Amino acid sequence: MREAMIVGLGAALGALARWGLGQVLGDAPWVLLAINVAGSGLMGLVRPGLFWGTGVLGGFTSLSAFAVLSAHLAPGVAAAYVAATLSGCVGAYLLGDVWRERRDA
Repeated sequence: MREAMIVGLGAALGALARWGLGQVLGDAPWVLLAINVAGSGLMGLVRPGLFWGTGVLGGFTSLSAFAVLSAHLAPGVAAAYVAATLSGCVGAYLLGDVWRERRDA
């Protein structure tokens, strides 16, 4: 139960941060893409625990918003958006992971 509370509190903070950035930067697809790539990069770089990783970064990034947005785009645009999100998030995680390993070596 304690772990659920820790993750839940972090997720609430991460979701509020994502919402705040959306208010400042707008509701464009590139905003969500940037948020998801940044969160993935931080996850690889920091390898955070329950509160910061599963909680804050899990709440900050959004697979569900990505899925809904992709479903409402024109097919060609959706395909490009999905490819950009997948390659961007995986690439950012891997770059963060490599950077962390080199920093810690």
